[in-house]
Amino acid sequence: MIAVDLTVTSKTVSDMSIDTTTTPSIVSPLVSGEQETVIAPRHRNMWWALPMLTIVWLVTGAIIISALVRVNYWEVAPGSAEQVASRLSFDEAALQLADRYKTSSPILFVTAYGSKLSALDAVIGVVDPDVDVLDRDKKFGTTTPGEQQRLGFEAMATAKQIAEYVALNRLGYEVSISYGELIIEQLVCDKIPRPLSACLQLKLGDTVIAFDGIKIPTLSDLLPLMADYSPGEVVEITVKPLNSSETVTKKVELMVSPDDPNRTIIGVWPADTRKVKLPFEVGINTDLIGGPSAGLAFTLALIDELTPGELTGGIKVAATGTIDGDETVGAIGALRQKTVAVKASGAKVFFVPSAQTKEEIAAAKRVAGKGLLIVPVADLSEALAYLKKIGGSDISKDAIEL
Repeated sequence: MIAVDLTVTSKTVSDMSIDTTTTPSIVSPLVSGEQETVIAPRHRNMWWALPMLTIVWLVTGAIIISALVRVNYWEVAPGSAEQVASRLSFDEAALQLADRYKTSSPILFVTAYGSKLSALDAVIGVVDPDVDVLDRDKKFGTTTPGEQQRLGFEAMATAKQIAEYVALNRLGYEVSISYGELIIEQLVCDKIPRPLSACLQLKLGDTVIAFDGIKIPTLSDLLPLMADYSPGEVVEITVKPLNSSETVTKKVELMVSPDDPNRTIIGVWPADTRKVKLPFEVGINTDLIGGPSAGLAFTLALIDELTPGELTGGIKVAATGTIDGDETVGAIGALRQKTVAVKASGAKVFFVPSAQTKEEIAAAKRVAGKGLLIVPVADLSEALAYLKKIGGSDISKDAIEL
């Protein structure tokens, strides 16, 4: 047997240690027969990555789907404030009877948007202070979207006619106005309507032909008859349904007006079917804009176009409000949203109907801030007087003739 001496004779183990503080790249040489130990790199703990990636994909998918899916909610949102003058057109016949004067600061009319929303838009609208989100009942009431759109276009057509009538009448042209047929635009309902209430017996778009056996060719023929009736009385109403040539007679129980306890009404709100006779027509292109709220703006713009000078005194002015044949300015909807649009346009003065509630006018003033002046007016005369006060031209008959 051969003996092997494993004793280290040259140096002790402690003497063979290597100082790694100064030469970290030097590795101790392996003793013959030893194996190198390899230490694997330490991996980070990534347990949360897969759940987080799943959540991101789920949220992204939910956003995409909610942006595509339409829900039964509609917005009332700020629209735009645009020049009326750019939408006016005078044919040759009109220009033979009237001179057209260009203005450097045209009157603005203002709109609000009311489109159907996606689920995502509805959520965003709820948290946006300048947007109102309405469900189907609040948006349309007893009407359908198609019926409301049709009525809105009819109201806009009438508003343009009345604006022309008021402007030309104010300027001394020979004009006339008369009532048309009684067409039902809205139905008035109690919280718990009685079986014979108009809102259950009649329909939107119906034309009322006779009241309790008396023919009523126009709305003006009905008004004197109502004074002889009381709430609760049952009368026969003959109507011609929309898109029909046949007539139908219904029994309807009269009701008290929700606005005046001393007044008896059928329970319908008539469409504005007045007809005007003018010396010439002015075209006003309103595209797909509906409703009567631009009446005051149209009236002021037409007066400005047909008179010399600057009606606004060179100041950027916007206006909203219905206009009636007697020059009164009526209330409109979405005043807050329209104020947002007017402020964004850079206008300095915004005429609004004084018929709006105090809360609505106060809200409009808060939105307007210091840069936009809210001016409530009850009629055309008040608007013209204010414009004259801020440097606008005088459009009185004597001033024009001079």
